[in-house]
Amino acid sequence: MLAMPAVSRKAARATGARSRRLGALVAPAIVMLVAATVLPRQVLAHNLNEGFAALAERLSPAVVNISTTQVVEQSEQPGRPGFEEFYKEFFEKRQRPRQPRRATSLGSGFVVDSAGLVVTNNHVIAEADEISVRLPDGTTLEAELVGRDPKTDLALLRVQPEAPLPALGWGDSDGADVGDWVLAIGNPFGLGGTVTAGIVSARGRDINAGPYDDFIQTDASINRGNSGGPLFNLDGEVIGINTAIFSPTGGSIGIGFAIPSNLARNVIRQLSEFGRTRRGWLGVRIQTVTDEIAEGLGLDEASGALVAGVTEGGPAAAAGLTQGDVILKFDNRDVTAMRALPRIVAETPIGKDVAVEVWRKGERKQFSVKIGELEEGTETTLAARTPEAAPAREAETLGMRLSSITPDLRQRFELDEEVKGVAVIDVAEGGAAAEKGIRPGDVIVEVQQDDVSKPADVLAKVAEMREIDRKSVLLLLRRGSGDLSFVAVSLRDEDN
Repeated sequence: MLAMPAVSRKAARATGARSRRLGALVAPAIVMLVAATVLPRQVLAHNLNEGFAALAERLSPAVVNISTTQVVEQSEQPGRPGFEEFYKEFFEKRQRPRQPRRATSLGSGFVVDSAGLVVTNNHVIAEADEISVRLPDGTTLEAELVGRDPKTDLALLRVQPEAPLPALGWGDSDGADVGDWVLAIGNPFGLGGTVTAGIVSARGRDINAGPYDDFIQTDASINRGNSGGPLFNLDGEVIGINTAIFSPTGGSIGIGFAIPSNLARNVIRQLSEFGRTRRGWLGVRIQTVTDEIAEGLGLDEASGALVAGVTEGGPAAAAGLTQGDVILKFDNRDVTAMRALPRIVAETPIGKDVAVEVWRKGERKQFSVKIGELEEGTETTLAARTPEAAPAREAETLGMRLSSITPDLRQRFELDEEVKGVAVIDVAEGGAAAEKGIRPGDVIVEVQQDDVSKPADVLAKVAEMREIDRKSVLLLLRRGSGDLSFVAVSLRDEDN
């Protein structure tokens, strides 16, 4: 240890004394500061508990149980009887006809109009012969189906109550942020009104349930029977309709999905007014803009919806949109991803003139489209996805052998007479084309959005892209005589 000079030791003792006196004064302040930081959390927990209790008391009377009955014809031979049982069953059948059985199911719903309008899931009442609504006070009312929409899994029922029913109000699901508290009320496993709480775990989930998937994910416990019940924010507003769970066991593991209120509200309004949905229609077939496709089109980022096909006579065709356009904005709303476009279009009023901004051959262009009505069985379709893969190690002419379309090739690959372009007659295993899913029989219609009719056209465009140091070349492919789709094939210095 180093010796400290006397002056320094004296100064140190004085400083230490002052520090101890200061510590005596400061210490209580520190304790008070810590207490001040803890106290609001205790208050918050207390207030949150009171808030949940008050919400449950206020909202539960408007949440109902849904039960359905379906007449199911029994099979003539549900099992394989033994010898004696066979003859017994045979004679019983001759003596009396087999009676149909009645199957029942349970779900949840909630009142949105005090006159008796009830919202639930379509899958709760699908194929039902009879639908009943049981109110929290035990009253059971027969319900009629006003309308349903399988695409969003929503249904609207009507009951005839003796007195006005307590009704719930819609909230703004777009205002629900990840981490926000939510409350779910429903009828899990037929137990009756059950309240669970959790948070918004994620937004915009696509679970492949339909073309307009935009689910709210929550960890609030949702189980079988909760379907059709409401998901509330802390203001007591409905921001979702509980619809599905992800579970390997059939029970809640903290991954539940709710239809957002901003999607449901418009559907329910249309069901109430028309008994069916009336959706906007653009008349395009679209696909995802990948990073490679964006680079091939000269876009700064992979966003928007790539038009892979335009319906003849549809609104998009009438407005001048063409194959290869990338829709960046629709009705002044950014199209951040391909799957967002069908939902935005569907929610657009029929007959409305909508501003559409597209990316076409390196430029932004504006169009005005008059939205049509989507007929049943017709919709904005998604082009088939071409498998993405790692860059190829070697490739000759992008790893494929090309040919002009000859009569023999038309017969070999079953190509209609109107199919034009350059035929792919062989694909190198492990090559760039093969890794993008290209196969013999595909026809290259365009390269970099320019028509091609012979192999030399393709090679010239590929060479042009390499000359300007592009990482990929954009091809428009037709498979057989079917739909068209875009694919970006990698370019590298070692490619020949």
